[in-house]
Amino acid sequence: MRLSVLALLLAAAVPASAPAGAQDRSIERRVDVIEKELRAVQRKVFPGGAGATVEPEISAAQAPPAESGFPASSALADLTARVDSLEAQLRTLTGQSEENAHRLRLLEASVTQLRADAEARASEAAAPGPAVSAAPSTGDRNVSTARSTPAPAAAEAPDAAPDKVGTGDAAEQAYTAGYRLWNEQRYAEAQKALEAVVKKYPKHASASRAQNLLGRAYLDDGKPAAAAKVFLANYQNNPKGERAPDSLYFLGQALVQLKKTAEACKVYDELQDVYGSTMRDWVKQRLPKARADAKCG
Repeated sequence: MRLSVLALLLAAAVPASAPAGAQDRSIERRVDVIEKELRAVQRKVFPGGAGATVEPEISAAQAPPAESGFPASSALADLTARVDSLEAQLRTLTGQSEENAHRLRLLEASVTQLRADAEARASEAAAPGPAVSAAPSTGDRNVSTARSTPAPAAAEAPDAAPDKVGTGDAAEQAYTAGYRLWNEQRYAEAQKALEAVVKKYPKHASASRAQNLLGRAYLDDGKPAAAAKVFLANYQNNPKGERAPDSLYFLGQALVQLKKTAEACKVYDELQDVYGSTMRDWVKQRLPKARADAKCG
């Protein structure tokens, strides 16, 4: 690039019929035009940035008058220096432009990755819970998931701990493992462990507790729709189970989170009608407040 520009400028600087003074002025004007165009490019690269432009490294020097008919050597040296300066500035601008383009590509890749991660988390949050054969009788059809802030597990039900620890009962041991995961708020792992207990030991006495706690693991994980299905199934499939009343209570809680308070009130009514004084004290003490929160009549 430098050789071709310099050759053109030199060819214009020494025409056979033009005097040297006129030649120098013509070259000076052309170089000034190039510098103005370069400054215009700089303003695009550094918009509004005072002091951000790259000034020429060598400015034009005052040359003594040249003898007529011969190009002044000092003028040619100054011209060469100015062309070198312009080319250096162009290289700087080109490097900055390429660096900015590289940074933009990295930023776009990061945004794409963040969007993919967010979509993956949203898909996981919307994953449905275990399917049940009976449709909800409390209007819990086609409900959408809603996130909520889980309360500390131990404070919510301190008496939900396994009843038979260290007995050698495989079902109880599996339930105990799931309970510990839930109590440590490792809800995704607890869901898998408790679902395995329900499937492997459906007739065992711990099955009712395991399925109720499975629903709570979904509820505490911010998945009330999935939790509602599990609670309803535990009540409908095993109404005499140890935690069937609890499942009705937590079904009402899940429906309240889904903003289905009318259905929640029907569930609380059924809990009172079916189990009455036989529900355990932990549920009995919390039922009045649950009804008040749902604005039940």
